[in-house]
Amino acid sequence: MVITQKDIGFLKIALKLASKGSGHTNPNPMVGAVIVKNNKEIARGFHKKYGGLHAEIEAIKNAKTEVQGATMYVNLEPCCHTNKQTPPCTEAIISAGIKKVVCCTVDPNKNVSGKGIKFLRAAGIKVEVGALAKEAKYLNAAFFCFHQKKRPLVIIKFACSADGKIATKTGDSKWITNTKARGFARNLRGEFQAIMVGTKTVLKDNPHLGAQDFKNRDPKRIILDAKLEIGRRAKVYRDNNVLVFTSRLADKQKIESLKEKGVEVVVLKQVVPPAMIILRELYKRKIISVFVEGGAELQGSFVDKKLVDKFYIFYSPIIIGGKKAKSLSGEGIKKIIEAIYLKNTTLKTFGDNWMISGTV
Repeated sequence: MVITQKDIGFLKIALKLASKGSGHTNPNPMVGAVIVKNNKEIARGFHKKYGGLHAEIEAIKNAKTEVQGATMYVNLEPCCHTNKQTPPCTEAIISAGIKKVVCCTVDPNKNVSGKGIKFLRAAGIKVEVGALAKEAKYLNAAFFCFHQKKRPLVIIKFACSADGKIATKTGDSKWITNTKARGFARNLRGEFQAIMVGTKTVLKDNPHLGAQDFKNRDPKRIILDAKLEIGRRAKVYRDNNVLVFTSRLADKQKIESLKEKGVEVVVLKQVVPPAMIILRELYKRKIISVFVEGGAELQGSFVDKKLVDKFYIFYSPIIIGGKKAKSLSGEGIKKIIEAIYLKNTTLKTFGDNWMISGTV
C-alpha cells in the first residue's frame, strides 16, 4: 500500500465531510467522499440522511468536470449490495470511470465486508485500504459495534457533584450542573439513534428526552416501565416515537392503550430484564446506538455487565455528601484493578463545570 501525505489530506477531508451526517444517517454509517483529478479536488459529497444518496454517488453527481480517470477518497468501503434503499455505490463508481479508490477501512456489514473492494478490483479499479482506519472506526463506532458485536453502542451520561453524587439523600438533582453544561448534554441526544431511561426518572423529572438542537432528529425514546406506572400525559408520550419495555405485571388494558396510539410495546418475562436482553431487542430493530440517560440503577446494570462503550460524565464544584445520597448504582467492583479505565479521554469546561468523556 502506497499512501502519500496528499492521500492522507484528502481522507481527512472525507472524514470531516462524513461527520456532517451525525444524527441523521442511522442506522447507516456516516460517509464522506472526495474526488480528485490531476491532483486537484473536483467534487465532494457526504451521506446527508438515511434514505438519501450515499456519499460516493453524491460526490459523482456534484462533480464540476468529467470524473473519468479520477481518484475517489472515502472513509468506508463502498457498498455493493442491493438490499437497501439506494443503488450500490460500486456500480456508480465503475460507471463513472473512476480509476482508483482510497478508503480508510473495510465495511463491517457482512453484506459488504470486502466484497465492495473485490468488486471494484475485478473491474480494473485500483483500491488502497487502511490509512486513517483508527479515525474512521472511531467516527462510526456505533456502526462497527452494531455489526461486529451484534448490539447497539451503549453510551452513558450522568451529572454529579465533585464528590461523585448524582442526587441528594432526598433524590433532589435539579440542578447539579450549570446551564451551559446541561445544554451541551441535551444536544448530545441528537447524535444517537435512541435514548433510554427507567420508570423512576420519568416519574420524578417528566423529561422531554428530545434533541435540543432542532437540526437533529429526535432519538427514539426507550422506556423501561415494568408495571406501566407512567401516565399517558408524560412528555415521553408526546408522539409514538417510543419503544416501551414492560413485564407481565403490567395491566393489559394499558398495554393495548399504548399500542392503539402507535407505541411499540415489548412484554418481557423478567420484571427487571437483563441489559443484554434489552440490547438484543434493540438490535432486532436496527438501532445502532443508545444513550442511557437515567437513572442510576439502570446505568449501573449496564456497567456491571460491562456493556458500556462510552461515558460522558459532567462535574460541578459542589459537595453533597451523605451516606444516603445517590451515586452511580449497580453491584460495583471488589478491587481497583477491576475498575473501568477510560481511554481516548477528552476534557471540556463549561465555566466552573467540566466534563470528562472517554471510551471503554
